[in-house]
Amino acid sequence: MASEEILARLRDFVRERDWAQFHTPETLAKSISIEAAELLECFQWNDSAEPEELRSELADVLTYAYLLADLLGENPDELVRAKLAITNEKYPVEKSRGRSDKYDRL
Repeated sequence: MASEEILARLRDFVRERDWAQFHTPETLAKSISIEAAELLECFQWNDSAEPEELRSELADVLTYAYLLADLLGENPDELVRAKLAITNEKYPVEKSRGRSDKYDRL
């Protein structure tokens, strides 16, 4: 499913429930953080997690991220493309391949 189709379905979902009134940049950012913590909780006691629970929590994070991007008038695909271009410059393959060092330590 392409981003535009996902956004259309999310917009319909929110509109049908009259939830846009609760969606501000602040509340959506908080929701992303809360859902990200729930995603992390899947790994709280060991390094493996139930796949279905992981998918569900990741979907929650992505849902709120899409809603926030949409509210801000941003295209999620374009945001990722732009950030990837910046990150690609910070972490050139020849310096960063196989390393986890921060870009200023390469």
